[in-house]
Amino acid sequence: MTSPARAHFQRVAAAEASASAVSGQTLEGCSQYELMLIKLAEDRRRLKTIQSMEAKAELKRQLLPDYAPWVEGALTAGQGAQDDVLMTVMLWRIDAGDYAGALDIAEYAIPYALTMPDRYQRTTATTVAEELADAAKRARDGKQPFDVATLQRAAELTTAEDMHDQVRAKLHKELGLLLEPTNLDTALSHLTRAKALHEKVGVVKDIERIEKAIKNSAAGQSGS
Repeated sequence: MTSPARAHFQRVAAAEASASAVSGQTLEGCSQYELMLIKLAEDRRRLKTIQSMEAKAELKRQLLPDYAPWVEGALTAGQGAQDDVLMTVMLWRIDAGDYAGALDIAEYAIPYALTMPDRYQRTTATTVAEELADAAKRARDGKQPFDVATLQRAAELTTAEDMHDQVRAKLHKELGLLLEPTNLDTALSHLTRAKALHEKVGVVKDIERIEKAIKNSAAGQSGS
């Protein structure tokens, strides 16, 4: 557990480091950043010893508060310098179920074109869209709720970013299925877009079901 004094120091250090470098530069050479990278490497080694994805996620939930002051300082004062600590925390927050916290970082990172660390092959926008779409699917498969606003925010943040059509299709599919209970027309729009992007995304029956529901609703209204 990080002490309040230590947390304040990290917050200030991150703000100062992030404010000293601009977009296109890195924070390499900054002593506090290098110390955070060392901690990150140690924590990654701990994670590598665990095989269970569920246990990995739990450990990340325990580790993430140690990085919160750094993230807060970076988001407050950052000017777009590449920060591998920040970007790793973004992904860890998704893994740990802190989707809002991850999107706070994405909202800063995407406009500055921050990239994922070298060990991750995807772009930042692709990572955000795909990981959150996958999280929504896991919740759906397990019949668990998922906040539609999370996917809507992810879609808004990544709408202008280049990514594989299959990834964006997954995001539209999950949005459509989440919106089906409350807004049939918007749900159909997302599912139709998903199918246009990727024919095999698996929404044909969903589209047919919603089109039938819309038709029945219209018939019921005209008959009343």
